Amino acid sequence: MSGEAAKQPGGCRGGAPRRAILPRILGAAEVTFARLGLKGARIEDIAQCSAVPKATILYHFGTKEALYEATLQRLLDIWLDDADRWLSAAQEPLAGIEGYIRAKIAFSRARPEGSRLFAQELLSGGERIGTFLQSELRAHVSRHAAIFEAWQEQGIMKPVPARHLLFLLWSGTQAYADMQVQFEAVLERAALTDRDYEDAIETLMTLVRPLFPDPVSQARCDRMGGEMRGGKTL
Repeated sequence: MSGEAAKQPGGCRGGAPRRAILPRILGAAEVTFARLGLKGARIEDIAQCSAVPKATILYHFGTKEALYEATLQRLLDIWLDDADRWLSAAQEPLAGIEGYIRAKIAFSRARPEGSRLFAQELLSGGERIGTFLQSELRAHVSRHAAIFEAWQEQGIMKPVPARHLLFLLWSGTQAYADMQVQFEAVLERAALTDRDYEDAIETLMTLVRPLFPDPVSQARCDRMGGEMRGGKTL
């Protein structure tokens, strides 16, 4: 089958070249586990969704549980990479936060199943990612909280509990995946629109901007936001 095969219904795709087989399996697993859960999903379902033989999936991952954990790890790696890129001392503070919010909204829009899968794992007690939460994620949050705290010490940012600001950014962006059906119903939409996602970004930035009273930061952030909107970085 051609590697350019069209996407099948429900987020699944047709055949893939050998070099893309692992991303294809993980992408199908993300969709399948989000819809059926770890207990309900079968390797056969993921094989059908990915157009990869069951034997090949088991060769690469061994068990359904190992594939589930690899799928979660891929999601977590993407989220950590986005934070490291944007919430950095090398970034202008407000522009960096806007870049992070846009990256998180873009993920929620493009891959809502991934966000829902992670939410389901947390709601079930986080057994499969407990070690990650207590080690890698905790260190990641401490690293970025330290950046916020340094900005506060420099007088760039008003005092606010840094970790809770991160919690706000996570919840405010991932809600557009986890609560998508609810938001569509309230907004009377068949599907959320470009305007809805831009409104989400602007609402979060309206809450964040007063934390940075420096007019230079405000001007740089406004300029960056205009460039992102013009380049359709949603």
